[in-house]
Amino acid sequence: MVLSKAVSESDMSVHSTFASRYVRASLPRYRMPENSIPKEAAYQIINDELMLDGNPRLNLASFVTTWMEPECDKLIMAAINKNYVDMDEYPVTTELQNRCVNMIAHLFNAPLGESETAVGVGTVGSSEAIMLAGLAFKRRWQNKRKAEGKPFDKPNIVTGANVQVCWEKFARYFEVELREVKLRDGYYVMDPEKAVEMVDENTICVAAILGSTLNGEFEDVKLLNDLLEVKNRETGWETPIHVDAASGGFIAPFLYPELEWDFRLPWVKSINVSGHKYGLVYAGIGWCIWRNKEDLPEELIFHINYLGADQPTFTLNFSKGSSQVIAQYYQLIRHGFEGYRNIMENCHENAMVLKEGLEKTGRFNIVSKDEGVPLVAFSLKDRSRHDEFEISDMLRRFGWIVPAYTMPPDAQHVTVLRVVIREEFSRTLAERLVLDIEKVMYQLDALPSRLPPPPPPALLVKKKSELETQRSVTEAWKKFVLAKKTNGVC
Repeated sequence: MVLSKAVSESDMSVHSTFASRYVRASLPRYRMPENSIPKEAAYQIINDELMLDGNPRLNLASFVTTWMEPECDKLIMAAINKNYVDMDEYPVTTELQNRCVNMIAHLFNAPLGESETAVGVGTVGSSEAIMLAGLAFKRRWQNKRKAEGKPFDKPNIVTGANVQVCWEKFARYFEVELREVKLRDGYYVMDPEKAVEMVDENTICVAAILGSTLNGEFEDVKLLNDLLEVKNRETGWETPIHVDAASGGFIAPFLYPELEWDFRLPWVKSINVSGHKYGLVYAGIGWCIWRNKEDLPEELIFHINYLGADQPTFTLNFSKGSSQVIAQYYQLIRHGFEGYRNIMENCHENAMVLKEGLEKTGRFNIVSKDEGVPLVAFSLKDRSRHDEFEISDMLRRFGWIVPAYTMPPDAQHVTVLRVVIREEFSRTLAERLVLDIEKVMYQLDALPSRLPPPPPPALLVKKKSELETQRSVTEAWKKFVLAKKTNGVC
């Protein structure tokens, strides 16, 4: 007797999703489906669609870390279900966050005593960190103005036009006037002298960028501090500095230890840095460090106890994962100062390889600086046939994601391409990218010129006729004036 067993479609999907009905219908896009599907089918279908995304490792537009060691990946997955905000339930995670804050504060030369703990907080990224720092500056300025009996309804902040969009968000969301120092051709960061000229009694802080998003250049924080020192002494104001070190905070201490940009400068009151950039952690972690307790107004700190104990919190959001905090601590103790320095040196050397390769082609001007974030920003010398956007588009055919963009005012006529060199970008990839850029240029050269085509013959005849008529009128006028002169009329 032959026994047969009916196999349900749900069971069949375990063995072959592609033999099931679940791949024969479009995925829901706007409404939740009425019925469930097997977990294997859901995974396979979504995973297949995600294959159409770009390769994160080849996304040279991003400063964000795209590779970590497997051991760190394991720690991240083990903590994926921990809500960091519940400090009473997860005290070890809270302790690791505090260790990170203190390590980073010392890295930035915070003036801490032997047993003094640093003032800082982990955030979702530098955007949240900047919002928190800006709020602290605004509240301190308001409190000071109130105490002096002066108006406190028109705060402003001074930045360069090259700042990241999160500064514009802060100004708009929290009703602060944003005063931007315009750029100029060949100078693509904030000019400290012009910035200080914009400062008045309503300025809550001047924001300096350690590693411009546009070309990786470090702004001169030391000069800004010295100029503010003079102005504050003359006016009696106490205009502080915030350093947006989102990209450069984990670079300058290792590559340029003598560069003064951090808490060694007295008017630097707070610094933000992205752990998910050159802090070497996957996206979702940033840090804000204050010089001392007086720079963070106590009234901005909330105390909650409904999770089991008194828990101070100063964040824009509430719940967030613990994984990135743990990953940051892993990277700090795994690499140490020596490891971070070696990684940043490798990034800088590979950036120089790419820069030299591009220079040898003879086609590009290098816009980035050797001292700064390890990236290469470059523009075409000759834009008569091609532009940077065409190069960016063509590079995607080779898998590379290289952004093209225009500079902010008043340098918007300059268009650049930018390649960010991250930890996992090897010498081989740098050399390969140069070869692929050369291929793209040859392919573009073979295309018809993008200059507008000549007008049709009929239009040329019309233009010629109009020109001849204009010439006839001009000649007639000249003859008329000459006759008047001859007759002594004029």
